[in-house]
Amino acid sequence: MLSSIPMLFKILVILHTLGATVWTGGHLVLAATVLPQALRNRNPDRIHQFEKHFEGFGLVALLLQVMTGLWLTWIYFPGLQNFWTFDSFLSRYIGIKLGLLLATLALAVHARLFIIPNLTKETLNSLAYHIVGVTMLAVLFVILGAGIRVGGFFS
Repeated sequence: MLSSIPMLFKILVILHTLGATVWTGGHLVLAATVLPQALRNRNPDRIHQFEKHFEGFGLVALLLQVMTGLWLTWIYFPGLQNFWTFDSFLSRYIGIKLGLLLATLALAVHARLFIIPNLTKETLNSLAYHIVGVTMLAVLFVILGAGIRVGGFFS
């Protein structure tokens, strides 16, 4: 299966990894450096400044991950045959990653529609929970992605 399209597969994995690097790295920087400063100073402008510079790049990285991830899933499971049975570590890991994606989108949409438009020093803690949540989900994406490449972590 994979030997018939090795170069395409390798390119997709590289692009998927680059997207994950940007998405996860950006959220780790946000959660570990920008957010603590914003919370300490009760200053939502720190978050706005980071978001202004990262949001477009980060969303492109996430979109790249989604597109390449779906394409890789199609390569692993042509026509999605046997994917929905979740009888292999691969289908389970990909299924979990799809669940993580839905959770990420839910947190992002909620923050974008309800928290960020009304962000003040009083509502900063609500956004902090979202930032930590999305960052944890991003790290789980990376762990599961590495698990796919190394053949799984659990038997």
